[in-house]
Amino acid sequence: MNLESFAKPYDPKEVEEKIYKTWEESGYFNPDNLPERHKKPFTIIMPPPNVTGILHMGHALMLAVEDIMIRFKRMQGYRALWLPGTDHAAIATQSRVEKDLAKTEKKSRHDLGRDEFVKRVEAFAKQSHDTIVSQIRVMGSSCDWSREAFTLDKSRTKAVRTMFKKMFDDGLIYRGFRIVNWDPRGQTTISDDEIVYEERTAKLYTFKYSKDFPIPISTTRPETKVGDTAVAVHPDDPRYKQFIGKEYDALFCGVSIHIKIIADESVEKDFGTGALGVTPAHSMIDWDMAKKHDLPAKQVINEFAKMTVGDDRLLGKKTMEARETIVEWLKAESLLEKEEVIKQNISTAERTGGIIEPLPKLQWFIDVDKAFTLQHSEIKGIKSGSKVTLKDIMRIAVENGQIKIIPDYFSKTYFHWIDNLGDWCISRQIWYGHRIPVWYKGDERYCGVEDPKGEGWIQDEDTLDTWFSSGLWTFSTLGWPDETKDLKMFHPADILETGYEILFFWVARMILMTGYGLGTIPFRTIYLHGTVRDAKGRKMSKSLGNGIDPIDISKKYGTDAGRMALVVGNTPGTDMPLSEDKIRGYKNFANKIWQASRFVLTNTQDFDDKTKPKLTAADKKTLKELNKLCKDITKQIDDFKFYTAAENLYHYFWHTFCDKIIEESKPRLSGENKADRRAAQYLLLDILKTNLKLFHPFMPHITEEIWTHIPLPEKSLLIIEKWPG
Repeated sequence: MNLESFAKPYDPKEVEEKIYKTWEESGYFNPDNLPERHKKPFTIIMPPPNVTGILHMGHALMLAVEDIMIRFKRMQGYRALWLPGTDHAAIATQSRVEKDLAKTEKKSRHDLGRDEFVKRVEAFAKQSHDTIVSQIRVMGSSCDWSREAFTLDKSRTKAVRTMFKKMFDDGLIYRGFRIVNWDPRGQTTISDDEIVYEERTAKLYTFKYSKDFPIPISTTRPETKVGDTAVAVHPDDPRYKQFIGKEYDALFCGVSIHIKIIADESVEKDFGTGALGVTPAHSMIDWDMAKKHDLPAKQVINEFAKMTVGDDRLLGKKTMEARETIVEWLKAESLLEKEEVIKQNISTAERTGGIIEPLPKLQWFIDVDKAFTLQHSEIKGIKSGSKVTLKDIMRIAVENGQIKIIPDYFSKTYFHWIDNLGDWCISRQIWYGHRIPVWYKGDERYCGVEDPKGEGWIQDEDTLDTWFSSGLWTFSTLGWPDETKDLKMFHPADILETGYEILFFWVARMILMTGYGLGTIPFRTIYLHGTVRDAKGRKMSKSLGNGIDPIDISKKYGTDAGRMALVVGNTPGTDMPLSEDKIRGYKNFANKIWQASRFVLTNTQDFDDKTKPKLTAADKKTLKELNKLCKDITKQIDDFKFYTAAENLYHYFWHTFCDKIIEESKPRLSGENKADRRAAQYLLLDILKTNLKLFHPFMPHITEEIWTHIPLPEKSLLIIEKWPG
């Protein structure tokens, strides 16, 4: 046994890269190469990081938790597959390249043209992908690189087109003219889930359209009032009953408007003036109200957030400038009754920061309320051949217990979101991403997986919302739409581990897509982790300068220390503060494991393991306690209490093994009683071997390295050793 490497303190720089290379060369990341005992499949499909930059601590937490589960199940004898991949993240990636292009070359994507611009984005995405993959490796992730996927690669393109055509043929995808969230800065639609609400100071104006108009209304956006076509009041409001059904004409800051007084029970009598100006073309709520009351929709703001009506005072002006003009006009006409400062949540685009303008646009949508026949169903509560909606699938798959959400209180949030879900706008006016697989030639329209044959066909200019392709992730990565061995063996996945903030962005849409496309669930358990914050509980950001780079941490303290710091004290669904001091503490703990292992191995070099020594009653009690520890840790990991398991292991190793058992063994090891010395050696080796196995999912590098020095007649890599619980 060569113990020279133990002569100095543990240096993760010398160990971690070497050990990861050993794992990769072994082939054990690929479940097809695991020993015979690994039969029952266990699957995690990695949430694909966006190819927009580098990994952050949230990614590091995800990788640590998923690797714990995979290593644990692999050691238990499961045919464990952790399938890695990356997401093209259409809007995010395009926005990043557009910003770089404007900064470095003073050009826009339109200056380059679609083909050249897409090439630039692809080059950036490839560079970012390579960085991310190297970082995932640094984190010790034991994923199967031979099955790596990308949401925009050839196989995923086939899956996306197949799903689109299937939904199109079933009438679930349609092209319609509806109000959407329009980003004037990014010049594209975005989904409700991609809106960031910023609290800002605003002014609430109360006014009348004209001197003879009987009802005052309030708004924070006077510029939209030139597009009003009605005023809504509650049918039982005694102040306004006499006006219901009446119509009025007014010249509002030079714009002719026609207003009808309507009654609608959704109006709150006691809020504001109890009357709402209805602007159908610039409010989703008003759009629905206008359809209900058969009101016209008059668009007055364009895609560049400029006014499209009025004289020189308004026409072509930005909305904020138009607002000031209208307010001054209201004051001059003595129509402004009140002006007050309030706090307001402003809708902004997550990627560009642009203020959202609700606009009527011709877009592609998925109808979530339309009933269709689900030919094949493995979802409990939905029979094959029955009529359901996509909302039904999303709700029932969780209600029936087939999909469990951890922590459970997020289930209520999930159901609330589904109950309020409208049709999903899936088209985007960007160039990078999956192009809508629809072509036009004259009055003809073709939707297909393959490009249409013949000349003259023009493909739809829009691309798909990135969540459409990532919604297929659990099964497109396994070869769907083809019937592959992987799809049959590894789907549904056992666990989806991700951040709670994308429960609706991604998780719900995977349940929708899998239920519709395959008639089954995408995964059995959803484990939601929280956000990693700085030591003061603040969100890590570039502007605050409080970010912790997981790769820097790995270089400075070692990956294993970073993993332990991320896991201990981190309960599901809650945010966790993280300091460098905590990480440094686990670097010291790694060295403690190293020193304790050196002591045990140094003092057991002459141990003869051919016959089991006679143990004392105290030794037997110690091993019984160790056996209980194994059972407890196994149950805690099975129950997704990784934080408890890691902390219990830490305390056992440091305070029970090092402080108590090792110290009590020293007189026995140096004593004259050879039988007692052998018993002490046996005890120390057994506890060390067991602890290395228990710690391996949490601290894989140091445990694997120490394992190479453990004297065993038949020994494999620790990564495939049998779990001791």
